[in-house]
Amino acid sequence: MASHPGSAEDRRNDVLERHRETADAVVPERTSLYIGGEFVESAGGETFATTDPTTNQELASVARGREADIDRAVDAAWEAFETEWSGSSPGDRQRVLLEIADAIEDNADELARLETLDNGKPITEARIDVNSAAEQFRYFAGIVRENGGETMTEGSRYGQVISEPYGVVAQVIPWNFPLLMASWKLAPALAAGNCTVLKPAEQTPLSALRLAELLDGIVPDGVVNVVTGFGEEAGDPLTRHPDVRKVAFTGSTAVGKQVMTNAAENVTDVTLELGGKSPVVVFSDVDVPNAVQLITAAIFYNTGECCEAGSRLFVHEDVADDVLDGLVDAIAGMEIGDPLREETDLGPKVSTAQVDRTLEYLEAAQDAGGRFLTGGDRPDDEVLSEGCYVEPTLIEGLEHDHTAVQEEIFGPVLEVFRWSDYETMMELANDVDYGLAGGVITDDITQANRAARDIEAGYIWINSYHDLVPGLPFGGYKQSGIGRELSADTLDHYRQTKTINLSLG
Repeated sequence: MASHPGSAEDRRNDVLERHRETADAVVPERTSLYIGGEFVESAGGETFATTDPTTNQELASVARGREADIDRAVDAAWEAFETEWSGSSPGDRQRVLLEIADAIEDNADELARLETLDNGKPITEARIDVNSAAEQFRYFAGIVRENGGETMTEGSRYGQVISEPYGVVAQVIPWNFPLLMASWKLAPALAAGNCTVLKPAEQTPLSALRLAELLDGIVPDGVVNVVTGFGEEAGDPLTRHPDVRKVAFTGSTAVGKQVMTNAAENVTDVTLELGGKSPVVVFSDVDVPNAVQLITAAIFYNTGECCEAGSRLFVHEDVADDVLDGLVDAIAGMEIGDPLREETDLGPKVSTAQVDRTLEYLEAAQDAGGRFLTGGDRPDDEVLSEGCYVEPTLIEGLEHDHTAVQEEIFGPVLEVFRWSDYETMMELANDVDYGLAGGVITDDITQANRAARDIEAGYIWINSYHDLVPGLPFGGYKQSGIGRELSADTLDHYRQTKTINLSLG
């Protein structure tokens, strides 16, 4: 990993100054709750700090919403739905969605820097996220007019099947892609004609609040409400609220199970996009440099904090040594450092709690006899010592039933398994509770298709990874979730079906 000239103190001061100047420029002025078209303090007047994971310094004090605030937000959403939004036409909603996309694009640089400050992701990746967020609103604006309903006639019977919005939906998003996940939730909900209460993750609330500022002059008051706060204090009452008709959640499987339990109290519909432990299968015919590049992107993009990250590598024994040597070299050439710098490949994890969690898995892997081909700890660079950094790590030699293999680490950690027998390998590839995604790397289209069909997951990449195209449904099998996002299918998750059976006789 690259080194830099200058004393550690000078370089540390340079990072601190860069982040202070950026924070002064992009942290939103209003960090209270956004309810009914107004920024308001929490009912209890409480706040919490959101911190910069690069420096561990406070970025802003944010309103700490609780159950009373959720009640206010749900009431505001219903008022907006009943008085205005339920009467909006597809054309009205299309215009709103396009205006939101324009607003995001007009403020793209600011939003990208804000994401980098609050989350720690490299600025180059934050820009991709912001552009993709705008694209979500454009995509759903493009399909909002497509639902024409169905009709059926039989004798003197005339039947109509129509779709209607739920009314008020609850949406809870994670910290790994704050703005992008907000767009994944808001765009289809608005396109379908719903009003919403959005709860961003407490680790990364700022981009959702800035988005609320941008929406303020576009969306009618109360159609979108943002309540910041902690899961047990705001997320829990939101997902069990009796006046919420639909819950959409993205996050860990453990929390997703609780969300599903909460929603069950009122028989509330749910979509869940949960965890993953995705396999990447490498065949013997690969071009090794290309395979190395794909594997590196699959696991280390966003510092491994991706639900679909390719975190289990199954590499054919004929090319395993070459591929692993290539991965070690690629990691050695990675730039770990300040995510605001253009050349940075890996930034910090989102919080010290996530660092500790990752290191616990690494310690358990080491105790179990795992061989660390590279990484395995925090970086030893003094400049990074105050930040939430973990080295990119390759581990070989673990049993497949080890917790570090079976559970989602959500960090820059890749477990490696060599294979020669296809059936045995595929059995292991599917031997986890998750089924969100998978990757296949080969030049043989027949074996690529076979492997893609055999992997028990909802989204499979062949000779690529992480490129999520609007229009192609994204979602998981098994404990990776319920429902699909990014596509026309998503609109169906935000609408109810009504049948009208008319007798003409």
